[in-house]
Amino acid sequence: QIQGTIFPAPNFNPITDAQLLGGALQGISCEKDVLIDILTQRCNSQRLLIAEAYGDMFGRDLITDLKENLSHHFKEVMVGLMYPPASYDAHEIWHALKGVNTEEKCLIDILASRSNTEIFQMKEAYLMQYNNDLQQDIDSETSGHFRDTLMNLAQGTRMEGYADPSSAAQDAMILWEACQQRTGEHKTMLQMILCNRSYQQLWMVFQEFQNISGQDLVDAINDCYDGYFQELLVAIVLCVRDKPSYFASRLYSAIHDFGFHNKTVIRILIARSEIDLMTIRQRYKERYGKSLFHDIKHFASGHYESALLAICAGDAEDY
Repeated sequence: QIQGTIFPAPNFNPITDAQLLGGALQGISCEKDVLIDILTQRCNSQRLLIAEAYGDMFGRDLITDLKENLSHHFKEVMVGLMYPPASYDAHEIWHALKGVNTEEKCLIDILASRSNTEIFQMKEAYLMQYNNDLQQDIDSETSGHFRDTLMNLAQGTRMEGYADPSSAAQDAMILWEACQQRTGEHKTMLQMILCNRSYQQLWMVFQEFQNISGQDLVDAINDCYDGYFQELLVAIVLCVRDKPSYFASRLYSAIHDFGFHNKTVIRILIARSEIDLMTIRQRYKERYGKSLFHDIKHFASGHYESALLAICAGDAEDY
């Protein structure tokens, strides 16, 4: 049972919440605990109703007020919670593409893991927010087979629910040849299969690949390819197998490999909070021995730490 950590609050009243937020933000010193208590304990659709009530009540935009009153990573968390999921993905991808340096890992995390519907909604949000076409921006800001694979994923044309055992062995052979030959044509075939076959189909293909080659596909890709193209292919395979495990490993590396890569931690916690964050936490603990709660506590501090932990919804044994 895959589950998130944030659910709709019972007895929800957007007007009361908007009043409390107004008081917290308009006071002499911003009452950050009130912001955390409200915004991390309401689901996204409830937060949007609060923002609407806030606008009616104070004639001001809640996101603007959060940006003006808060700073640093705490601001990123509170503001991030206020975007609808598709708008948040669009916002993250825009900054990943248009920042000083392209943030390839952000593009990989989002495009390798989203469903056709999520990609379609994200592209619409991207166009609305930035008046740009997502695929054109990927085309101009990235290159090579990495770009081609991102472009393919951004089409959102993966087959859904369909599986054909008879063609699984054939696809597995193509993947195996692509790992042996490594020509441009083989790379194209490799990404076409990984980007367009259904998850159910790919499960069978991965099994067949193991039978044919005696090797796990992830190991084969790591042996044969390098750079962001290789990272993206591996991410797709891992997301097909078990998305929560993929995000658990991304959180672990963001916390431990980069001296706490705040943007990655914030993005994953917010984006997965209503989908599978509880499951991600379980996988994290199973795999790394320490809880996600423990590791965040160790690296973050102050209201920023409190906000992340509230989204994580830690259990008593995690303290």
